[in-house]
Amino acid sequence: MSDRRLVQIRQGRMAMSTWGAGEPLVLLHPLATAGELWAPVAEVLADRYQVFAPDLRGHGGTSWDRDGFTIQDMADDLRQALDTLSIGSVHLLGMSMGGSVAMTFAGLHPDRVRSLVLADTTAWYGDKAPATWADRADKAVSVPREKQVTFQVDRWFTDAFRDNNPEDVQRVVDIFVATDSEAHAAACRAFGAMDVRKLLPAITAPTLVLVGEEDYATPPDMARQLHDTIPGATLRVLPALRHMSLIELPALAETVADHLAGAR
Repeated sequence: MSDRRLVQIRQGRMAMSTWGAGEPLVLLHPLATAGELWAPVAEVLADRYQVFAPDLRGHGGTSWDRDGFTIQDMADDLRQALDTLSIGSVHLLGMSMGGSVAMTFAGLHPDRVRSLVLADTTAWYGDKAPATWADRADKAVSVPREKQVTFQVDRWFTDAFRDNNPEDVQRVVDIFVATDSEAHAAACRAFGAMDVRKLLPAITAPTLVLVGEEDYATPPDMARQLHDTIPGATLRVLPALRHMSLIELPALAETVADHLAGAR
């Protein structure tokens, strides 16, 4: 079972779920979800780490002033929350949007990251990103959330997982549907403007890059670019997984744990 807490930041409050005790490990969630997404992974790791799974700006229970924001703004929210909690450095894992926030935080504050795991994520979506993500932002607010589910679920999980694990899929769908559509749109626009490639060489934490072999939201070529740019990074391409690799296969938490232990 997780505990919920509210941490004061400049925006107002950051909500987060917490599990376990030990060295601090922060898990950052994908677009249009929330920290509770991480429950299956956190429960594997909670016997070795104190796991923090915050809701990023506008998602879940975290405050948002309704203004536009950037990926760097979300990284700064995390910095403020850690300052409030008097936590100096952490192990950091981010998936999808959470990975973009994590690599930004690690590039800006290398001394505060003990180890880094980046799953199914990217530093830049390419030259067409502003137009592509503007369209995604429009759909986030113009299409009822339930009608967005088919598009999202196909990206998140393999066909076999969807067929064989309907309750697990529905858990994630419920989190997605509950997400504020305007916050979803604002985060899409943040992705359109994002290019944090210049921060990657500043990352000093031992870094593991994970990507689903079938991930077509942030495909393996994007992961290879992270691997090639972050000093000393390790890359693992995961067979028969898509964009939410760690949620489809929570046993990968042991791969994460091995990386964290090796970074001590």
